[in-house]
Amino acid sequence: MAKFLNTSATNYYLEELIKNSSERLILISPFLKLNDRIKELLEDKNRLKIDVRIVYGKSELQPEEINWLKELSFIRTSFCKNLHAKCYINEESCIITSLNLYEFSQVNNNEMGIAVSRTEDPDIYKDAYDEAQRIIRISDEVRISLEKITPTDEVNDTSSEGESKLTSSKLARKLGCKTSELLENFTQAGYLSFVDDKHSLTEAGKNIGGEFKFSKKFGPYFIWPEDLTLC
Repeated sequence: MAKFLNTSATNYYLEELIKNSSERLILISPFLKLNDRIKELLEDKNRLKIDVRIVYGKSELQPEEINWLKELSFIRTSFCKNLHAKCYINEESCIITSLNLYEFSQVNNNEMGIAVSRTEDPDIYKDAYDEAQRIIRISDEVRISLEKITPTDEVNDTSSEGESKLTSSKLARKLGCKTSELLENFTQAGYLSFVDDKHSLTEAGKNIGGEFKFSKKFGPYFIWPEDLTLC
């Protein structure tokens, strides 16, 4: 029988779902910025050669995520345009929830969800699994380069006027803060809006030189003037 999950229960059941997977694991989340605990659990699945699929779709893949994923040969990552679903499935259970695989959401947001058992809720589990497979099929698999990205290797993005600008992650690193902190501060300052788990550039953000970009490889992201100091 399906179980209702609040915020803390969702986080607990998610960790248990990852930990107990022995054959396959599917993680579908628009935003992808994993905390250390989730990374530790996924690294263990990689050591056990469990087939893991991660699908994301709303924000740029951060350099730390890229470097981490490069080391994990049994974890495949896909980008799905217009993704809003959050669903986590192993061979025995499924969580359908409002919770993103994003550090900020897991700590700060009020979430709801349900946990479904393949044994007790076979029809619901099958429908969720089939839909997850469909999302995987329409997603573009992200090919993670074997070459590590380092600060000296990265090239700044270029604005529409040819001006050199930094992505959110690079600007955050330059200012000595986390990308999530920078995005939160930009939202509070009115440069970004945050609606339905999605950041959007506001007119104020455009006025200070922010731009929206889209990469077929990593999805949507923002670039900013190098001299911004809000963090």
